[in-house]
Amino acid sequence: MPGLTADLVLRNGAIHTLDGDSHIVSALAIRDGSIVALGSDADMTALTGPKTEIIDLAGRTAIPGIVDSHCHPDSYAARLAGWEDVAPGRIQSREALLGRLTEVAAGRGPDDWVVGYRLNENKSGGYPTLAELDAAGQGRPLFLLRTDGHIGLANSRAFQELGVDRDTPDPAFGKFDHHPQTGELTGLMRETAVHLFLDRIHAADTPARLADGLEKVFDDWARHGITSVYNSLAGSRSIQAYQLLRQQDRLRMRVGIIVSGREDGLVESYVKAGIRSGFGDDMVRVIGVEWCPDCSTSGRTAAYYEPYVGRKIEGEPEPNIGMLLYDLDDLKGRALAAHKGGLQVMVEGVGDRGIDFALDVIEHCLAEHPVDDHRMRVEHCCYVTPPILARLKRVGAVDSSATGFMYDLGDAYRANRGAEAMRWMWPHRSLIDAGIPAPGHSDAMVCDPNPFVALWAMVNRKAQTGVSLDAAEAVTAEEALRAYTILGAWSGREEALKGSLEVGKLADIAILDRDYFSIPPEEIREVGVVTTLLGGKIIHSVQEPS
Repeated sequence: MPGLTADLVLRNGAIHTLDGDSHIVSALAIRDGSIVALGSDADMTALTGPKTEIIDLAGRTAIPGIVDSHCHPDSYAARLAGWEDVAPGRIQSREALLGRLTEVAAGRGPDDWVVGYRLNENKSGGYPTLAELDAAGQGRPLFLLRTDGHIGLANSRAFQELGVDRDTPDPAFGKFDHHPQTGELTGLMRETAVHLFLDRIHAADTPARLADGLEKVFDDWARHGITSVYNSLAGSRSIQAYQLLRQQDRLRMRVGIIVSGREDGLVESYVKAGIRSGFGDDMVRVIGVEWCPDCSTSGRTAAYYEPYVGRKIEGEPEPNIGMLLYDLDDLKGRALAAHKGGLQVMVEGVGDRGIDFALDVIEHCLAEHPVDDHRMRVEHCCYVTPPILARLKRVGAVDSSATGFMYDLGDAYRANRGAEAMRWMWPHRSLIDAGIPAPGHSDAMVCDPNPFVALWAMVNRKAQTGVSLDAAEAVTAEEALRAYTILGAWSGREEALKGSLEVGKLADIAILDRDYFSIPPEEIREVGVVTTLLGGKIIHSVQEPS
């Protein structure tokens, strides 16, 4: 009967389902956005009608669409319009950085802000001085955000705009760095001090402007085979932007909302309204709520028990064991209210001290309100020492692993924590062997959204520069991919819908330009995506030469 035929059939390929038995089939059929059959090419004959579209995979490998379970497309979208990208891919030296900022400032009005993001001082010649920033700004306010989002740099005019001088007290859980001899501002600031500047600069953002930027971001990310993102620390304007895109049928990415605990009253409003995790549909869904008490290892602010090693930043504490951004009892109360309200709780922990802090919060929630399948997550969860691994297992917490850090920031982690510490940094071999669920994520645009560079790092245990991250924690190509597919979906309670290719699940699929599963491990980062399907609709396609 025509009504039972498929809308689309993929055939003649190697389709890795990533189901529980790792089945590989040559064909699958899609109807109304979902998978209705898997099997051989011959099995699809009965489902193929005159209006059925056929995609001949020509032997290519297909995998489930990538689920990036912690990233920041909204903040990236907000910065596309007026911010200058100063990432190492564009800027490789201090001279180049200052030269580009000078050019940008020359084209702005006398009171216009000059703002840059994705600064990585480790690969761009170090932090510029206050005097250098003053010269580049040419009298205009200038602000740079480090790639981790935890450290910023401002020039004198920018400090003046916010009424900050050498005598201004540090905000709670933040710091303006001062020269150790003169006491003058160095230009560098940490954590909540950065937020003061971000709040000022982002004040002009609107949901409509964010929606326009998000449309561009998702069109770009689709070329990496990404079909679902969980937007970490999503604020009210971002949530409005997603609803606007959904209403206008402009949303070409499935979005999970992780509500920001950083915005005053936002989580509390969800609790009061009775909005629970799972609220929404297949395109926009509330996943949970998040607080960010821990910081950045590459920026030397994340909380560890042992002090940082390596080159110090002028003005950093001595000894430097990092910092935490919440009072423990306060955060326990906030998280418990959300947990009781049916919202999945996520708490950021990077260093071992930060992860223990996050687990203190999670354990408090479970003691006061026990839930068996709670899936509360420790976000980033980088330095998982054996005692912490055992505690994760005991608590049943999810290690929401910042695997994207390995490739882009692994060299800085090794420089700041030492080579021996890499044994327990993102220890996926140990986590898998212990049965601890550990989905991977990019934290984009802190790091590259391309999942294949992170997968390369997980398998090869190397940073982009080739520096070793300790091969003892290497995993197989399939184990790494599962962290970006089925485990990502599971971490947001969406495993019944996505993450593997099975009958009844959404037809979110990436078709690759080579066989990810059999190529040499060193080639994984070269994998390209030929076609990306969202609900059986093409959202990315590479035009192949005729």
